[in-house]
Amino acid sequence: MKESQNTEWKERWQDKYLEWVCGFANAQGGKIVVGKTDTGEVCGVSNAQKLLETIPQKIRNQLGLIADVNLHHESGNDYLEVIIKVSSAPVSYRGHYYYRTGSTNMELTGNSLNEFLLKKAGNTWDAVIEERATLDDIDENSVRQYIKDAKTAGRIPNVESLSTLELLNGLRLLRDSKVTRAALVMFGKDPGIFFPNMMVKIGRFGKDHADLLFEEAPEGNLVFLLREVLVQLEHKFLVKPVRFEGMKRIEMLEYPIEALREILLNALVHKNYMGSMIQMRVYDYKLTLWNPGELPEEVPVEKLTETHQSIPRNPLVAGACYKAGYIDAWGRGIQKVTDACEEYKIPAPKFEAESLGLTVILKNRLSLEAAEKNQEGPGRDQVTDQVTDQATDQATDQVTDQAADLVTEEINRLVKTVKGEMSRTELQKELGLRHRNHFKNAYLIPSLKIGFIELTLPDKPSSPLQKYRLSAKGKTYLDSLK
Repeated sequence: MKESQNTEWKERWQDKYLEWVCGFANAQGGKIVVGKTDTGEVCGVSNAQKLLETIPQKIRNQLGLIADVNLHHESGNDYLEVIIKVSSAPVSYRGHYYYRTGSTNMELTGNSLNEFLLKKAGNTWDAVIEERATLDDIDENSVRQYIKDAKTAGRIPNVESLSTLELLNGLRLLRDSKVTRAALVMFGKDPGIFFPNMMVKIGRFGKDHADLLFEEAPEGNLVFLLREVLVQLEHKFLVKPVRFEGMKRIEMLEYPIEALREILLNALVHKNYMGSMIQMRVYDYKLTLWNPGELPEEVPVEKLTETHQSIPRNPLVAGACYKAGYIDAWGRGIQKVTDACEEYKIPAPKFEAESLGLTVILKNRLSLEAAEKNQEGPGRDQVTDQVTDQATDQATDQVTDQAADLVTEEINRLVKTVKGEMSRTELQKELGLRHRNHFKNAYLIPSLKIGFIELTLPDKPSSPLQKYRLSAKGKTYLDSLK
């Protein structure tokens, strides 16, 4: 037997071990054995009778808990078992909250503490009312897209006839007619105003993690990010190796789009929205996604690839995604990723719990070819240069060409609004838009990608003097509108 999630061995009692009692009470309960070494051998305590009285008193006075303290005798030595039950309410010791995880006792602070207190109160982060928000902060375009998706899924009766208010109420995203955090995560015009890092940062790397070639950081609500990130990956960050079957030319992404969509959805549903941003790193041989948010205790990382319960961090967000057909409600996401990879004939995904989050690792066919040819060292540069050049070509050609068919109403409005050279502030004011990020994501970036507008200072994209004007392509398009 050894120390575990529920057992701690101490050679003698010290009052600082009240922190461990606090940690056990806040987690799953447990016991502290006083009079045993780290190896589990009984070394005994000389003042066992006195401790039988003082330990329960200190636990009651300092923590407000009732603990059972039992005396045992073995090999001529006395030792004590302090048994701590799970507390239904949060427990603090001298103003600090502790939590037992694995065989360690950790102090809860910041976002971890907020999440813990909400859970103990029978609440979740996404169910909290956001007092600063109103229905004006809900993006109607995202709602319409969601309704379209939900109609296809068939999980919401008569969804087409629902108003925005009726939909939000039906999804339980309003409480007392007020907007919850979940509503803003799903449909917010500019959710970054309320929560930091409502974005997915994507980077294309060369030979190693220090060799950043280019990056993007799509920002917005979940409905927007689900589509925008996949478009960015397909059109800019991933290559499409070409092969031929007879006379037929076949282009396939490095990774199955079903797997990419599933790992992205899992990240968006389980994300700690008060933490950092989701981060995707694309290399020649692999793609990694790191999501801020630790796994629930009931599903350790080694159990992810097995059949397991679905325990979403944000249940309201998960419920809304389920009803739109984005996810299943049976914890099958990992299996779907694995199946897609197997069908694509690439390695199964790997999962690593690290840095207060979860990392998913996908490897492509190049990794298999390199392993077969033993090209992890010599010869790799040639593969790296070829893949990087192909990705760069897509970044410059494919985004513009393939996105040209995606002219939205917002792009049309912006093209009609540009007069000469105008700053972002001038354009936003002229369009009557209140939220900067909404303007950037829905109007500015798509118009730049299509090539209808251009920067007046292309070498200094972040310059405060930056302005925008119609390109030759944009002028031609404007003439066609007229």
